[in-house]
Amino acid sequence: MQDDLTTRILRDPNYQELKSTRSRFGWWLAGAMMVVYYGFILLVAFDKTFLLTRLGAGVTTIGMPLGLGVIVFTVVITGIYVHRANGRYDALTALIAKKART
Repeated sequence: MQDDLTTRILRDPNYQELKSTRSRFGWWLAGAMMVVYYGFILLVAFDKTFLLTRLGAGVTTIGMPLGLGVIVFTVVITGIYVHRANGRYDALTALIAKKART
């Protein structure tokens, strides 16, 4: 019985759509995060003088808002994923579960 349920779910076109769109979107977000994070790390490694450039007459350097930007970017893309998961992915999951019960 369990194998039959698993087979029905795996063959469901909604499951295939969910799997492919969620995976593709997840990889896109992971790639964007890697570009931002490793871009910042490469700046730290290879262009410290740029990061040490002061903004105005105070003690704030360019590196501080860039580092904060990496953190904010992480929060923003997490929010984007949660928004999509709560909307599109949850609806597809509910549809798949409903079809699997029948």
